[in-house]
Amino acid sequence: MDLTLLSDRSSWQQLGGTDTATEIAQQPQLWETLASNLADDCTRVQAFLGERLNDPRQRVLFTGAGSSGFIAEMVADTINAQWPAEVRVVHTTSLLTHPALYLQRDRPTLLVSFGRSGSSPESVAAVERVRADVDDARFLDITCNADGELARRGAGRDDTCTLLMPPASCDRAFAMTSSLTCMLLSALAVFDRAPWDERLARLQQVAALARTGIGQWDAAVAALAREPFSRVIYLGSGPHEALAREAALKVLELTAGRVLAIANTPLGFRHGPKSTLNSQTLVIVFRSVQPLARRYEQDLLEELRSDGVAGKVLSIGPQSDIGADDYTLPVPAIEDSWLAPVWLTFAQLYALQRSASMGLTPDNPFPDGTVNRVVKGVTIHHD
Repeated sequence: MDLTLLSDRSSWQQLGGTDTATEIAQQPQLWETLASNLADDCTRVQAFLGERLNDPRQRVLFTGAGSSGFIAEMVADTINAQWPAEVRVVHTTSLLTHPALYLQRDRPTLLVSFGRSGSSPESVAAVERVRADVDDARFLDITCNADGELARRGAGRDDTCTLLMPPASCDRAFAMTSSLTCMLLSALAVFDRAPWDERLARLQQVAALARTGIGQWDAAVAALAREPFSRVIYLGSGPHEALAREAALKVLELTAGRVLAIANTPLGFRHGPKSTLNSQTLVIVFRSVQPLARRYEQDLLEELRSDGVAGKVLSIGPQSDIGADDYTLPVPAIEDSWLAPVWLTFAQLYALQRSASMGLTPDNPFPDGTVNRVVKGVTIHHD
């Protein structure tokens, strides 16, 4: 079926993709709603953070599992560069297995948790672990579910601030789409040093860019997804390295692992992973706004196209030194981390369409229950 995201959303019902399609399409509107909500929440959040980010002894740990962990990776370095506090990423899946590597009892620590449902066992256990192992621990829970465990357990606690995303961002579909981008943008807005009016204006800019991008890319991505590539490689640098990992995960999830997808950096790709290329491989490079990074990206694009081994090599990003077949948008002076959600809508569209082209049901690509929307089967162990 030749169906784009926007042409007839109701037709996605017969393909089992209504929720995923809707949740991808609604993102620009949700980001505008998020800007309005943050305007109301900013005083409360700022009071909770106080002057801690100006303290070099303060540790800020961004955490999550799977896609939520990739949010942490996309924002942490950008935020760390702005403040004296030490800001770093630690996935809940690492924090729980090796807490001694990340926690110090006498080091003030703010744990920033990302959770769509807020009820995954790792998310809850990570909060409990930090509370037990750090004397001065505080918690900022960024979640899409007001009824989830993070929100419920943090209610009424002086050491916890819960920041709820717009209700529609609590994706009903299997894959995280609007939940991820809302939580990502909220973290960037909350921890940015710019005046709040500038942060909220940036959210509006990003929403407008994504709305334009989805409209421009919709039909082209649907056609691209009908090409039978069995391997997809996403490449990106800086904040876009984690973006590439999330984009690859979307392909793996929505094709139930039938399409192999991997991620790397443009420079790292030559160090072995380039051997995965064959005629059934689609390579997509996320372009940076940084001139230095763009030079490295351009070198690799030209090399891959000259080699002629991959089935197709594309890039997506700001206009400039990009080929006619690539996907572009004219962007204002915005950092890569803020633009990551815009480029991610492309990857979400591709994964949705690739799933549908293979006869799968995007809203639930694992009807046998072997992989679940909220992770199950995790036993939390203690020392």
